Amino acid sequence: MNILVIGGTGLISTEITRQLEARGDRVTHYNRGKREPRIPNRARQIVGDRTDYAAFEAQMRGEEQQFDCVIDMICYKPEDARSLVRAFAGRTDHLIVCSTVDVYAKPASRYPITESETIHPPAWDYARNKALCEAILWEAHARGDVPVTIPRPAHTYAESAGFFHSVSIGGFLKRLRQGKPVIVHGDGSSLWVSCHAEDVARAFVGAVCNPKAYGKGYNVTSEEWMTWNRYVQTLAEAMGAPEPRLAHIPTAFLRKVIPQQAFVTDVNFQFNNIFDNSAAKDDLGFAYSIPFLDGARRAVAWLDEQGRIDGSSDDDALEDRVIEAWERLGAQMAEELTTGGTA
Repeated sequence: MNILVIGGTGLISTEITRQLEARGDRVTHYNRGKREPRIPNRARQIVGDRTDYAAFEAQMRGEEQQFDCVIDMICYKPEDARSLVRAFAGRTDHLIVCSTVDVYAKPASRYPITESETIHPPAWDYARNKALCEAILWEAHARGDVPVTIPRPAHTYAESAGFFHSVSIGGFLKRLRQGKPVIVHGDGSSLWVSCHAEDVARAFVGAVCNPKAYGKGYNVTSEEWMTWNRYVQTLAEAMGAPEPRLAHIPTAFLRKVIPQQAFVTDVNFQFNNIFDNSAAKDDLGFAYSIPFLDGARRAVAWLDEQGRIDGSSDDDALEDRVIEAWERLGAQMAEELTTGGTA
């Protein structure tokens, strides 16, 4: 088959390309041509900016050979979705667009979260825009413009990048390796999933021109449910680092004192993120096959080869200051409650 991947050099699209080529498909990438792929491939390159909508749509109309399937990995805003529909309505057999599990309501009505969970524009821009993109695409599918499938990954990582921290402060992996304390929101018991891009990509490949997938959205996530405590501990083990020193700090406190760095934890990480992948397994051949410890070891080895951990930012004094302040205030409160008040 002749398949277009819009993007092509990201975590998931790199693996999608590799797996499509391995089975004999012809792959074309559409992107700005500014990043080399982590894994070399044979994909034909079309250089362009998909946010220059008129130019993008003209380029697609000018393609002599029609694509059997278009996989869009960088559809982030409603106008991206509208342009995509204009470019390919009636011009491809199948449109697959990467969304995210963050479109689901938080906290969810039940766990694990299934595809029937409420989808509505959440309070943060990334998730809200993805939900709006989905609505536009489902409308196009309902009109008969083009068959649509929407996979929804959760946290995805690979050899080149992808590990999250409770706060967006640099040097997370370096702190673990050095045995420095790291912030974990709340008591660290909220649940989290991390899936290697190799597994996630398998669902996209399994969806290509698959009639079972037309008109459906799919959870494509890890099935290894970890507390945030266990997530950090497993990363430390993968690095050969000391047992991590976890500084548990309430999300509300983090949001108050470092609002920008704790934003994603406030709107996302503090809630349970666990999902039912049954539909993707049944229809797309999805399987969670890379345990997090094994995948993290692979990723850490690659990062070490590139000098990206020891060479990462050490501008993490803010994390030290937050931890010190929390511990000092906690000790002061405990003393005041014990003694019955201040002098």
